[in-house]
Amino acid sequence: MPKVLIGDTLSPAAVEIFHARGIETVTKTGLNTEQLIAEIPEYDGLVVRSACKPNADVMAAATNLKVIGRAGIGVDNIDIKAATAKGVVVMNTPFGNAITTAEHAIAMMFAAARQIPAANAETQEGKWPKSGYMGIEVSYKTLGLIGCGNIGSRVAERAIGLKMKVVAYDPFLTDERAVELGVEKVELEELLKRADVITLHVPLTDQTRNVLSRENLAKTKKGLIIVNCARGGLVDEEAVAEMLESGHLAGAAFDVFAVEPAKENVLFGKKNFIATPHLGAATNEAQENVALQVAEQMSDYLLSGAVTNALNMPSITAEEAPRIKPFAGLAEKLGSFAGQISDFGYDEVVIEYEGEVADLNRKPLTAALLAGLLRASRGDVNMVSAPAILADSGVKLTETKTEASPVYDSLIRVKVKTKATKNATEGGWRTLAGTVIAGQPRIVEIKGMALEGDFSPVTLYVNNLDKPGFIGALGQMLGEAKVNIATFHLGRTEAGGEAIALIGIDSVPADALMDKLEKLPQVRYAKVLTF
Repeated sequence: MPKVLIGDTLSPAAVEIFHARGIETVTKTGLNTEQLIAEIPEYDGLVVRSACKPNADVMAAATNLKVIGRAGIGVDNIDIKAATAKGVVVMNTPFGNAITTAEHAIAMMFAAARQIPAANAETQEGKWPKSGYMGIEVSYKTLGLIGCGNIGSRVAERAIGLKMKVVAYDPFLTDERAVELGVEKVELEELLKRADVITLHVPLTDQTRNVLSRENLAKTKKGLIIVNCARGGLVDEEAVAEMLESGHLAGAAFDVFAVEPAKENVLFGKKNFIATPHLGAATNEAQENVALQVAEQMSDYLLSGAVTNALNMPSITAEEAPRIKPFAGLAEKLGSFAGQISDFGYDEVVIEYEGEVADLNRKPLTAALLAGLLRASRGDVNMVSAPAILADSGVKLTETKTEASPVYDSLIRVKVKTKATKNATEGGWRTLAGTVIAGQPRIVEIKGMALEGDFSPVTLYVNNLDKPGFIGALGQMLGEAKVNIATFHLGRTEAGGEAIALIGIDSVPADALMDKLEKLPQVRYAKVLTF
């Protein structure tokens, strides 16, 4: 009988699902890392919310663990890389909290606009401070959305119902989807200038970290209200504190913080600052929905091998697994590659299947590729949510199949039509292709150039001109920086033309080294990729 450890509070109805399926459960909440390490070896599954933190040390001790289920969306508390290396499937419940979080953001906006918490406190102290609180109407004001995906679009719907003008910054929001939602798509600079209220709805990634920096906050209107119910680390908290003191900001309402639990913070005690302890998903309805969903998903996996809403492996049935699994891994890596080099978003995605792979069930392969593609910019995207997220963004998806492949038994090719922006000199198509050789994914084409390379965990990708001296200069730079080269693969159009270098390295190079590399006269583009 499989055995599941419930590491955070879970509804009795969800626990009953495990029992009805013949799965034993033990509930032990509040375990620290040492206690979790001691407990985990005897369990096949682990259920968590946000408090229980299965890190790399826990994974190392998890000798029998097969699946971790997150009752919710965010998986910041789970070391997915360590889980993947251990062969542990990580699942989440991607849609159960969207409405609840959107409603919380709207509630926080109203609370800041009318200074409700402070007015409530003084009223209950018997002060009756009627003249001390002059609120702000939100109707006919401009709401700036940073992120207009699953949750942001729901905030937009509610804000429009309040007669607000909504502008949205989201590189992956198409013009068509913006029209459908009734929002105006703008660049970040314009949003900063126009918004009366800014609310954030993006994951914390390298591209979104500190998106409301001190510099960006200085570009905003006096009297702005900021709402953050997404992730800590998106906003410069010290700058917000100073601007609340100076009066540049009329209010700020945060449900999330850079360090959690936030027992102390520079924002605490500031005028018209409102804080809640990460309650965005904390409603009875949302908690029940995600708990029931995660119990069903984990039971299916432990009993039949079916994988649903997985973050680190494709969703496939037990019958399909032997044939599909290696190609799903290839598709996810091709998508991740394409996503990481599409710096300014994209309008269209084309996936081509050639040869034997064209006859397989392509739905999980496409979902795996889209998950890899979107995860580069949107964080916690899984195979179930990826197609819906892409559809919601309005990005056009085309899938084709060809029975024969000229060179390989099977080939998967992805083409991404990237956007050109005022900060980018070029858009156009990015093309990658790969195959499976001896059970392992291999990349065999980049930008139409043939090469054969592996997906190293850390890969330096360089698009350069095929000129003498480049490889020597690159090798010398990496050597001087003590960055060891594991693999080196090259491709080119013709002698002296455009070329590609794909270098597997043992460590992530410093920013200073990348700056130096990009200044080489032969280099057109350079990026560190992780797989």
